[in-house]
Amino acid sequence: MPKPSRVSGRESPAASEGRVRSFGESGASVETTPSGSRRRFSAADKLRIVQEADACLASGERGALGKLLRREGIYSSQLASWRAQLGTGGTAGLAPRKPGRKPKFDAKDLENQRLTKRLAQVERQLHIAHALIGLQKKAHAILGFALPDFDEAS
Repeated sequence: MPKPSRVSGRESPAASEGRVRSFGESGASVETTPSGSRRRFSAADKLRIVQEADACLASGERGALGKLLRREGIYSSQLASWRAQLGTGGTAGLAPRKPGRKPKFDAKDLENQRLTKRLAQVERQLHIAHALIGLQKKAHAILGFALPDFDEAS
């Protein structure tokens, strides 16, 4: 006997709130909620939380820091890393950074590198040209030929 196919139910008010209602093998409805997204804190939020945590520690009130961490939904290790970022980079150190490895060179650096190589190549060619001109002058002086005069004004 073939298994009955899954039948999706009509959209309920629960589905419009982000929950999805589907029917399992037994026909009973199964509600699922979408997984939460990662929270992102701005630099201003991080600075505010670090300052509040410092105020909690300075007041000496027991459990105030724990209440702050629970209210904000962060771990103490996250607070410690924010303090380290604040100490090394100031408020700019708290700004979010792109994940992953930094690019070795951007377009401007690559263009600069290309132009530097080209400049070195042209300088080598100019050095060779000056050496050849000097050699020609010496050859004309030794052999006694007169060098032609070139008027640059004409």
